[in-house]
Amino acid sequence: MSAWLTSVGDAVLGVLWDVVPITLFLFGFQYVVLRRPVPRLPRVILGFGLVVVGLAFFLVGLEQALFPLGRLMAQQLTAPELLGLAEPSTHWQDCLWVYRFAAALGFSTTIAEPALIAVAIKASQISGGTISPWGLRIAVAVGAATGIALGCFRIVTGAPLPYFIAAGYVVVVVQTLFAPRGIIALAYDSGGVTTSTVTVPLVAALGLGLATHVPDRSPVLDGFGLIAFAALFPMMTVMGYPQISESRRRARH
Repeated sequence: MSAWLTSVGDAVLGVLWDVVPITLFLFGFQYVVLRRPVPRLPRVILGFGLVVVGLAFFLVGLEQALFPLGRLMAQQLTAPELLGLAEPSTHWQDCLWVYRFAAALGFSTTIAEPALIAVAIKASQISGGTISPWGLRIAVAVGAATGIALGCFRIVTGAPLPYFIAAGYVVVVVQTLFAPRGIIALAYDSGGVTTSTVTVPLVAALGLGLATHVPDRSPVLDGFGLIAFAALFPMMTVMGYPQISESRRRARH
């Protein structure tokens, strides 16, 4: 219990160290530059306090639960006894459960991502309902699931990361040239919202755990980079959805 309280205290101090400069800047700009009082000051102070406490507990939860869980799942999914092998394998066909789990993890965490929910609701409001919140969330989640599964495939096989990322951005650039203008900015923002509070910890833990337990892989060289796949592929799916819809509409007519 004392160790847990110590970790919470350290997390609170760390969050304060990060949040206080932002707070001083905002309050200083309000009072010194704008020369106006902060509206509902007690409520704002209470909000900052809740942010500090919430972030501290979130960081402790990551360290105590989410990161160990990701490493445990990677270890279990690559265990030789699960794969029916005598020793760990780097053959891509022997790790199909890893890809399935990675896709399911990417889809579920992205659907639950608060930043994506906020962006989807705002996009629906601005577009007058043309953009469906659930449609956008599912499109982004499918892209994240595909990207994370492909990133795990890259870790298992040891293929060079730059080739995958470069090829992916070539596809994004080509899609940008042909995508409807109204969807391009939203697609690029959708790639960013997948790298937020829910998705990143679990995906990073999976990547690091997988690189640790796959033979001849380095957590530094191979474990990191999985988030890049989670940010890249949603741009493709969000731009691809209206492009496919438009192609089907033209085919019917």
